[in-house]
Amino acid sequence: MATNDSNASKRAKYSLNKLEKRIRRAAGQAIEDFAMIADGDRIMVCLSGGKDSYTLLTTLQYFQKVAPIKFELIAVNLDQKQPGFPEHILPEYLATQDVAFRIIEEDTYSIVKGKIPAGKTTCSLCSRLRRGILYKTAQQLGATKIALGHHRDDILETLFLNMFYGGALKSMPPKLVSDNGQHVVIRPLAYVREKDISKYAAAQNYPIIPCNLCGSQENLQRKVIKDLLKTWDRQYPGRIESMFKALTNVVPSHLADYKLFDFKNLAPTGVANPNGDTAFDQATFTDARQYLGENELDDERSEPPAELQILKL
Repeated sequence: MATNDSNASKRAKYSLNKLEKRIRRAAGQAIEDFAMIADGDRIMVCLSGGKDSYTLLTTLQYFQKVAPIKFELIAVNLDQKQPGFPEHILPEYLATQDVAFRIIEEDTYSIVKGKIPAGKTTCSLCSRLRRGILYKTAQQLGATKIALGHHRDDILETLFLNMFYGGALKSMPPKLVSDNGQHVVIRPLAYVREKDISKYAAAQNYPIIPCNLCGSQENLQRKVIKDLLKTWDRQYPGRIESMFKALTNVVPSHLADYKLFDFKNLAPTGVANPNGDTAFDQATFTDARQYLGENELDDERSEPPAELQILKL
């Protein structure tokens, strides 16, 4: 019996090790691709108490130890005074971590409830208030970057939300300048799958704080998109990976935004162009499974590339 328990423990440890390295590899690649972190950065890590932000903090703490560059981390949580918010959880957790942290207390809950009629979704106003407070905090802390825990699935969901409901072909960029023009926002988990984060958070036994404490209505549009993507992921392996690959492989000349591509002055050059229009030909589609990463095709690999050469930014 003891032997069986020991074997099970070894298998669980091995599985967690692979999962952790997969997350680190994906996050490290995103950091490299978008030059998210530079030597001397002071990064404010926004911690909500959800699985994504915990995973973000843990991953950045690891990179901080092994990267060939030096950067600081400071974890920040905004306590918005929602009724029932367990305000002790994050300070107690962060006190056990080797990271500086700050808890900001602002009663945005009362403001939102005072301005939004009962039964209406409060998320939009709440988000704007939260964003303003976090920007102000980043400035006070002298942060050069603000790190958020959005992952690959968040980015795809936002793409479809904008297409279906907003009439725009845009998503959630891995790196951007804030709307007030004063901060750089980064999303190091941009390449990481939500299902990997869920497994990792459960294995790490993070003290998760539920996201529905404010009692606001669920964003039904996002839920519809999330359920759609989950169904596709189950039924059509590789489709999610193919769609995300499309976000990194944009061909402006084959879309229809005349402000993005100069269609008006388009003229024949007499020179063959392998990327030219194929309007008279059938489009060629391939098996979406080709976009499954090596982690999905060969789950036995556990060693990442040379640790954080990816962070030589």
